[in-house]
Amino acid sequence: MYLGIEIGGTKLQVGLGDGAGQLLALWRGTVVPAEGSAGILRQLQGAIPQVLAQMGVAAHQLRAAGIGFGGPTDDASQTVITSHQIAGWDHFPLAAWLRDLLGGVPAVLCNDADVAGLAEATYGTGRGLSPLFYMTIGSGIGGGLILNGTIYRGAGQGAAEIGHVPVNERGEELEAVASGWGLASQARRRLERGEPSLLTEMVQGDWSQVTGRHVTEAAARGDALAQSVLDTALDALAFALDLVIRLLCPRRIVIGGGVSLLGEERLFQPLRQRLQARVFPPFRGLTDIVPAQLGEEVVVHGAIALARQLWESSRA
Repeated sequence: MYLGIEIGGTKLQVGLGDGAGQLLALWRGTVVPAEGSAGILRQLQGAIPQVLAQMGVAAHQLRAAGIGFGGPTDDASQTVITSHQIAGWDHFPLAAWLRDLLGGVPAVLCNDADVAGLAEATYGTGRGLSPLFYMTIGSGIGGGLILNGTIYRGAGQGAAEIGHVPVNERGEELEAVASGWGLASQARRRLERGEPSLLTEMVQGDWSQVTGRHVTEAAARGDALAQSVLDTALDALAFALDLVIRLLCPRRIVIGGGVSLLGEERLFQPLRQRLQARVFPPFRGLTDIVPAQLGEEVVVHGAIALARQLWESSRA
């Protein structure tokens, strides 16, 4: 048995799996930002015994545990570098903390987007394909590169940070244009310039309440401003993914996260069309773009896969 944990800016999950893709037990919590890292650690101290008890498993029976963390992490020290959303995580030895909580069970830590990519490469729609590039588009934008079933981590503090690629003449990063908060920010900027939109009615005139979901819903209802914001986001995504293909030429690009739920007609088809027009001609047709398969549990699955790799490497 393996334990997998997701620690995000808003979401907290703990799962127990067999290491072959089967999730046997799952606990979900909600992050309370005001409580900082200490609040998350308290929740985990309560949730982990619950998950183990649900399957009648003692901590010492676990082979290993993995964590997918919503922020940059350091491979050598197995510490959190920082969190851009929750206070109190700077240089925290999270893998060691979990190992001690579990009575010495080996534990491993990595960035959540990297871990999600590992999940899709191991159990999901990228199984058997290499290189695989994973991108999550939600409250933020993250990426992960998987080579022959292993996360590529560059010099040891991360890689594949596609959300931080500048995508326009203003120097805005992809995340500021195409993530959930990026869509909302772009829409608010145009509303403040006086452009008409259904969004004003949807938030009863309080533009500060506009979210990415409002933008996608307004676009689905035919709102010109919202559709223009989405088109700009699609252009930015195509620009960034064109760079990925030119530099890496992965076999497959897998896209997950909340914005990916826009679906085939509104996200994947127009994105493929834009990429087809841009891509380096010798690489045309070598990379396909598909939706992620593992849903909201993708990071938990990936953390379990990472834990299994840790256990297997210790026996090699």
